[in-house]
Amino acid sequence: MPTVVTARNSGSFHTEVEARTHKFVMDEPSNDGGGDLGPTPYELMAAALAGCTAMTLHFYAKREGLPLERSDVSVTHDRQHAKDCADCLSTAGYVHRFRVDIKMHGPLTREQKQHLLTIAARCPVAKTLASEIKVDEFLVDDDAVETTPPG
Repeated sequence: MPTVVTARNSGSFHTEVEARTHKFVMDEPSNDGGGDLGPTPYELMAAALAGCTAMTLHFYAKREGLPLERSDVSVTHDRQHAKDCADCLSTAGYVHRFRVDIKMHGPLTREQKQHLLTIAARCPVAKTLASEIKVDEFLVDDDAVETTPPG
């Protein structure tokens, strides 16, 4: 079943979001013209990656009987012009880079930590961000249910 998230905006950056039974606000910082009433879309994307990574670590550690008591996952997002990226395949537009810093708590050996670090890359959000992504926009209005996107 596909995931549906709805965002409602009334002419400012302040946007109300609904995901299943959860409601929250997205906004831009004050210095960017927003009201700073919630995280930005990029902050939410970084939060999805951080949360998914922590959940993936927990799942695998529990399944494999590893003594991971807690993990702290911090994600930093930045972008640069593709032409300025020495280790990137793309040469046009921007390349987005996510740095994932993971701190593991509990009586884990160095080998167990290294193993869990390789497991962190299995996070479904990380795999999604690293794969080819297609975004298709459709106009939904009173006259038509769906209009084929331009292009």
